[in-house]
Amino acid sequence: MEKTITVIGLGAGELAQLPLGIYRTLKNKENIFVRTIKHPVLNSLQEEGLSFTSFDELYESFGTFEEVYQAITDRLVQEAEKGPVTYAVPGHPLVAETTVQLLLQRERQNEINVEIEGGQSFLDSVFGALKFDPADGFQLLDGTNLKREDIQVRQHVVIAQVYDSMVASEVKLTLMEKLPDEYPVKIVTAAGTSEESITEVLLYELDRVTELSNLTVVYVPPVKNEAQLYKDFDKLREVIAALRGPGGCPWDKEQTHLSLKKYLVEETYEVLDAIDEGDEEHLAEELGDVLLQVMLHSQIGEDEGMFSIDDVIEVLTEKMIRRHPHVFGETEAEDSEKVLAQWEEIKQSEKEENGGGKAKDSSILDNIPNSLPSLMYAYKIQKKAAKVGFDWGEEAPMWMKLQEEIAEWIQEIKAGSPDKAAKEFGDILFVLVNLARFHGIDPEDALRQTNRKFKSRFRYIEKAVSDQGGRMEDQSLETLDSLWEDAKLLERRGAEEQ
Repeated sequence: MEKTITVIGLGAGELAQLPLGIYRTLKNKENIFVRTIKHPVLNSLQEEGLSFTSFDELYESFGTFEEVYQAITDRLVQEAEKGPVTYAVPGHPLVAETTVQLLLQRERQNEINVEIEGGQSFLDSVFGALKFDPADGFQLLDGTNLKREDIQVRQHVVIAQVYDSMVASEVKLTLMEKLPDEYPVKIVTAAGTSEESITEVLLYELDRVTELSNLTVVYVPPVKNEAQLYKDFDKLREVIAALRGPGGCPWDKEQTHLSLKKYLVEETYEVLDAIDEGDEEHLAEELGDVLLQVMLHSQIGEDEGMFSIDDVIEVLTEKMIRRHPHVFGETEAEDSEKVLAQWEEIKQSEKEENGGGKAKDSSILDNIPNSLPSLMYAYKIQKKAAKVGFDWGEEAPMWMKLQEEIAEWIQEIKAGSPDKAAKEFGDILFVLVNLARFHGIDPEDALRQTNRKFKSRFRYIEKAVSDQGGRMEDQSLETLDSLWEDAKLLERRGAEEQ
């Protein structure tokens, strides 16, 4: 026997709005199940003697809507094994009705046969109540599963299934991530019925409204204020395109990938400074400056017909998914070391698949960018070499090597050979980087901290001298050194207080 579930839409209004065909079908059906009894049509049909089995009690039995919808689906499939089942849902069966989508999924798995019979969508009544044209740009979203990234604030947004204050609170918090707290929204309940109500509230008041039910939707008008679009990525894209477009900024229009190189380096180091400062607001600003560089390069690529920001995002997203099979695939990596090892294996396999296998004259050091700062570059080539065994396994030989290099440097200094002395000094730095790596210290970061410390102490000396009415140039080294020790003492006290 074929297991059949007939799904009927109850429309969004009262009995008078129910199509005659749907009304007759309901009157002639037995074994009717309804997702919720809280619907004006069902109240009227009950008065005419029809009976229904409701799933309302399941909403109290489970912690999430997903669990409720799955339980309803399972129950309907079980009932269909006994004979034909009629399932009635609010509105149209194919508009914002998760349980129907779950039933259709079971149909695709050949478990049941689903027959859809029409019903008026609640959207028809909502469009009429709010008097807007969805062709201008319209979104229908589910209030029980609302995601920030799905919301297009330039369009008319209708959020359905805002059953109660708890859902309204979640909707409010999600919307407030993209809109001002006092943005006006409308709460529409029972659209198209004699009980229709439309209440305009400020966004932060959304969950304070009491007249919420399964017939409630929240309407968010399109954002027209330009300043309120500043969080929108598409707005940023428009701004960058305008800067390089006709009538744009002469400087921005002149830039090329090559001319922008230095700015990307500068902005990156400013991000590092903000991180070191621990200033989150400053960090957000500096990350924006780095993003500006990405957007400018992408716009240049688009202007030249080579690539756009969409391509950049696509390549990055695909790479992140491909290189994290322990998150998006079947493999496992229980610690960061295994994650990094897996990352390198995947990178190597990608090279081989793309015809980039090792050539006769290739090196494991080839993929380290030559433009890296020298300390960082030294750190990375040492790390790569260590992976194939070219590394001291203990610390003592490194100290011996350091003493050797220092002696050679002093020898060249005494010999009056500045070029050779410079090379020997580079060898000293290279050994120091190796020692840092052995102890898990990032030499670039360590030197940056020392530079920052020196700058702070020196500024203390300058201020102390200035406060005494003196000039730095007139102070003795002993005086300056004493002030330096004072600065160190203040640092130490500050660290102890923290």
